[in-house]
Amino acid sequence: MGGKDLDCHYMVVNDWERGVDSEQNLVLISIPSVLDPSMAPEGTHALHAYTPATEPYDLWKGLNRSSAEYAKLKEERSQVLWKAVERVIPDIRERVDVELVGTPLTHERFLRRHRGTYGPAIQAGQQIFPGPKTPIKNLLLCGDSVFPGIGMPAVAASGMVAAHTMGLETLSK
Repeated sequence: MGGKDLDCHYMVVNDWERGVDSEQNLVLISIPSVLDPSMAPEGTHALHAYTPATEPYDLWKGLNRSSAEYAKLKEERSQVLWKAVERVIPDIRERVDVELVGTPLTHERFLRRHRGTYGPAIQAGQQIFPGPKTPIKNLLLCGDSVFPGIGMPAVAASGMVAAHTMGLETLSK
């Protein structure tokens, strides 16, 4: 991207004093095509930026997804993402080919998540994400609701954990 070497992951904290669980204070950026160029057309990258479970559902509750009010709120609330990505790629807005902005209503509709959440409601230091095993023989889980948790890197890792678990079970036979 313009001669700049990119890393696969970035974390942008806007204000350390507010804490990473404050609304729109932490933005995670994943660029998986840095590791696997086949994930994007030649000469481009796939980039995913998100606030990890800090977008309040009540801002979106009851909005009509086709309304001007919804479009305006999407535009306003996405600015924190754009600003974070601009810290990594300053001219990203001029370079982007495809832009898809998701909201809690997007997650609710397409991912069938209650109130647009993702991942389980795990309290740091008090609970842990479940592993891949289930009580059903030969059924393993992967995704944002099992270890290591939410976000593209964690979900990919959960697939590796499940595959590794399956491999270990096969080896023990």
